[in-house]
Amino acid sequence: MPGTRPSFASLCKSLVAGGVAGGLSRTAVAPLERLKILMQVQGNEKIYRGVWQGLVHMARTEGVRGMMKGNWTNCVRIIPNSAVKFLTYEQLSREMSDHYRSTTGSGELTPTLRLLAGACAGIIAMSATYPLDMVRGRLTVQEGRNQQYRGIVHATRMIVSQEGPLALYRGWLPSVIGVVPYVGLNFAVYETLKAGLMKQYGMRDERELSIVTRLGCGAMAGSMGQTVAYPFDVARRRLQMSGWQGAKDLHSHAGDVVVYRGMVDCFVRTVREEGVQALFKGLWPNYLKVVPSIAIAFVTYEQMKEWMGVEFRIAE
Repeated sequence: MPGTRPSFASLCKSLVAGGVAGGLSRTAVAPLERLKILMQVQGNEKIYRGVWQGLVHMARTEGVRGMMKGNWTNCVRIIPNSAVKFLTYEQLSREMSDHYRSTTGSGELTPTLRLLAGACAGIIAMSATYPLDMVRGRLTVQEGRNQQYRGIVHATRMIVSQEGPLALYRGWLPSVIGVVPYVGLNFAVYETLKAGLMKQYGMRDERELSIVTRLGCGAMAGSMGQTVAYPFDVARRRLQMSGWQGAKDLHSHAGDVVVYRGMVDCFVRTVREEGVQALFKGLWPNYLKVVPSIAIAFVTYEQMKEWMGVEFRIAE
């Protein structure tokens, strides 16, 4: 019913569903996630030149465990991130829908309003878990012969003691800018595609859409959002590694580890030294990663909520 607020149990179930969706979707594509980050950080002397070559190199030099490196940290980050993101989006959508229903008589959200709700949800979730993303990036990049961190807690302590507490938020600004189109488009495209298909085929409930159809909608949403936001993701990773000796083998200048003064300096130096194409390093493995990852996340979230008996769904 319009204006009805979800119960505490319903909110908790939504958080659980979002967490499971995030953890499952990222674990499924963990090797591609690590390859993407390594390609983003490396300089002109490329160690990782393509998807297949990169995966084979990781497997030969570090084994299966190396291919999954950083995934535990990523799950520690992405589970609360995903839980907060999905729940925030639903609550913002509910408030917007109730407002427009009371003022215009129609509670249906436009693609622009879905984009706005998704962007806000992304910023809140990303900001709440950003230090974990910073630590995860460092753990993911370090290689077998150059291990500096033993785990999440050790890495956090070392970064804070050596670089200061603010280092945990290095790269936060491009992350905020990038998350607006990325998460915003993910939700907006996904929900708009589903709504369009339901109207086209005369469906009254989104559960009538098959899982395959919803996976397709999620894949389209993921690919569009990632393409627009990708240069900011590259800047974020480079800023996270800025001044860190552990990234020296991947990216150095005149024998020294690269240090950026900020987001603008990172963009300018990257383009000047490596060309505009450097802003899209790792995009291909990221497509292979993000398309199934976003699709799995959306569908897992909706299926988990259905299994747990949560009535309110994203599209309502």
